[in-house]
Amino acid sequence: MRRPRLPKPPRALRLPRPRLPRTRTGRRRAVQAVMAGCVLALLPATWLHTAAAGQLRTTADVPRTEVAVVFGAGLWDGEPSPYLAHRLDAAADLYRSGRIQVVLVTGDNSREDYDEPDAMRGYLTRRGVPDGRIVSDYAGFDTWDSCVRAKKIFGVDEAVLISQGFHIRRAVALCQEAGVTSYGIGVDDVHDATWYYGGAREMVAAGKAVLDAVFEPDPLFLGPREPGVERALATAGR
Repeated sequence: MRRPRLPKPPRALRLPRPRLPRTRTGRRRAVQAVMAGCVLALLPATWLHTAAAGQLRTTADVPRTEVAVVFGAGLWDGEPSPYLAHRLDAAADLYRSGRIQVVLVTGDNSREDYDEPDAMRGYLTRRGVPDGRIVSDYAGFDTWDSCVRAKKIFGVDEAVLISQGFHIRRAVALCQEAGVTSYGIGVDDVHDATWYYGGAREMVAAGKAVLDAVFEPDPLFLGPREPGVERALATAGR
């Protein structure tokens, strides 16, 4: 039996077929254009790797620094997500080993029913970090905002940054651009779907990071100077 012929789609629905250049010069230019596009797409990620070179450490060899900054990474039912919990575990380890004195937790509190900094604070206190050594930034809506606010609002000049490996280079590069001398700790995690999604997302986020570094926009919310870190360090010396 012959296969029944399917009706042709209306002309308006037919997808145009890509046409390759007919001349050798045209084909060469097309290849050059594709290669140039690939290079431009990789430039932001290359900048992040270069900017963070030499600044990545582990919890065992990071220099003793007064402040650690932990970036928010989502909540599950009001508690830190597994990825965020791993960041906070690293901060607690650094505090217990005496490598840091104060933890600045920075995250999203843009609505009443979602409060990353307070959830991070509660997690840390349950793991032995005194409440008085934790400072909350409730307007850390993205990495650039967190870095700029750490410098301009909380007066942080040097910090250990804690995040996942796929994000830590961007965090270090942006905080350095914001004026914070930074050492990055990329915590280990299972390479699950979330991890791969985070890695893929960084390719796009790298482009925004370059724009942030070039144009240096103000954070979504800046506000007045806050003495929280200064006060916490004062109590640490007692």
